[in-house]
Amino acid sequence: MGAALALADLASPLRAPFALFFLLVAPAAALSANLRGLEPFGRLVASSAGAVGIDLLIAEIMLTTHMWSARSGVAAVAVISSLLFLPALVQHSTRSSNSMNDRESTVEITKR
Repeated sequence: MGAALALADLASPLRAPFALFFLLVAPAAALSANLRGLEPFGRLVASSAGAVGIDLLIAEIMLTTHMWSARSGVAAVAVISSLLFLPALVQHSTRSSNSMNDRESTVEITKR
């Protein structure tokens, strides 16, 4: 919702809080999906710190190159978050297909 309001450039009083929520939660969720080996509290702290770091890095790069705009910042965070989420998605799909193969082989063994 925050990304949609910011990218559509709608004059809504909810645009700023939802955009801020998106800027913090999207990278944190993407990082958290890749940190499955950590305990829950450690994953929360690491993904929150990483999200703030990603936001600051994007802002710094955009300010250095004189390309700063709120819409571009939200779009950049969306792209980076999507790219960070891809490895977890691929790993999950690979793991689920492997578990399906394991189930099929177990069914074949029990039929024999």
